[in-house]
Order: sequence, then structure tokens, then C-alpha cells
Amino acid sequence: MTSRPKIYAIIPAAGSGTRLGGPTAKQFVQLGETPLLVHTLRRFEETSQVDEVGLAVPENTIAEVEQLIGRYHLNKVSKVVAGGAHRQDSVYNVLRLLQLRPSDIILVHDGVRPFVPAGLIARVIAECGVHDAAVPAVQPKDTIRRSNGGGFFDQTLDRTALWLVQTPQAFKAGVLIKAFEKALKDKFSATDEAALVERIGIKAKIVEGSHDNIKITTREDLDLGERILARWKVTADT
Repeated sequence: MTSRPKIYAIIPAAGSGTRLGGPTAKQFVQLGETPLLVHTLRRFEETSQVDEVGLAVPENTIAEVEQLIGRYHLNKVSKVVAGGAHRQDSVYNVLRLLQLRPSDIILVHDGVRPFVPAGLIARVIAECGVHDAAVPAVQPKDTIRRSNGGGFFDQTLDRTALWLVQTPQAFKAGVLIKAFEKALKDKFSATDEAALVERIGIKAKIVEGSHDNIKITTREDLDLGERILARWKVTADT
């Protein structure tokens, strides 16, 4: 009997978070009464389909993160490694340590996106199983204009053709490994994994995302996160 593909989550959380400000790296900032990173990890801890979680963090925080994992009973986190200079490096630092079959599924999720709904994780996994790659995204609500010079608008863009990309991005392990190997060979760098797999001819299936699934980058994002957290708590209590 063939066992089902295993599902791994890779969480890059090695950034310094300079745009948020303050002395604490943003992944360790308190959201409510809990570190932001812990909120994110709980989303995958509580998702039954996810088998294992690997985490990339600043090297000087590994001991602190391991303490958080124990304190909050994040039992699916099996690897905590030092991140690299860029997100792509951090993801690869975890990826190369996993024991993978080509059919396994890798989820890559930002360490500072603490409000990914369980249903969205499930949909991304399901679509990846069919299409080899799946990426959540939402369409912009506002009119978008382009300015080449910066002083005046040159063009209004068709918003129906535009998407704001989120995570978790999901990939068959064989596809993602091949994409990383080519990127390393070509010395190519991208801001997300979908761009890497596109270079080997794989188009990611679009999965409707969630406007709650924000990335906490600035102080305004943190304030919004507090409001989302309060709303989620009310929903859970009712």
C-alpha cells in the first residue's frame, strides 16, 4: 500500500523587521499576549493535514525559539535552523534537511502572517495535489495606477488582471527542489518560490486568499493584527 504524500511547512522567519521599528525583531513582537511567530506556528500545528514544520530564524535566536516551541507545545516543529541572508536562502536551509519524496507537498509560509485560515491551508494543499503548485492571492480593492516618473500617473491598470500574492505557497517537493537547484546554478534570486517554479515551466494555480491573511510589516499592520485577533477570538468564543 502506498502511503499518502507527507505535507511539510517551511516557515522563513529570519528577517530583522526594520520597518516595524523597535528593538525586537518583528517575529518576536507580542500580538495580544503571545509572540507573533507563535501565532503563525499555531496555524500549522492545528492543521491536521500538516505533518512536520521546519523553521528558519536568526542564528542568535535559535535557543530562544526552541524555548518558545517547548513552552507553547508546538510539537510539529522538527527543525529550527539558522536563516540565510535572504528569504530564498532561509527556505533552502530548511528544504535541504527534509527527507522528501517527489510527491510530498511543501508549504512555504511567511513567519509574520499569523492569520491564515485553516480552510485556506486546506484549499492550497488540495490544489497543489492536482496542479503541482498553488498560490493564494486576493485581488486589489482600490484603483491601481502606474507612474513611470513618480510625479504623475501614466496609466490606469486593469485591476481584474492583478493579484496580491499571499502565503502559504504550496509545491510538490520534486518541483520545488528542481526549481531551487536551477536557481542556485543560475545564481537567480526571487522574492517568492512561485517565481522560482515558473522558471522551470510550472504555473501555480491561483487559490482565492483571505484579506485577514496579512503580513505584519509596519506598526500599522500590527495595530490591524490586534483588531483581527480580537475578532477571531470573539468568533471562536461564540
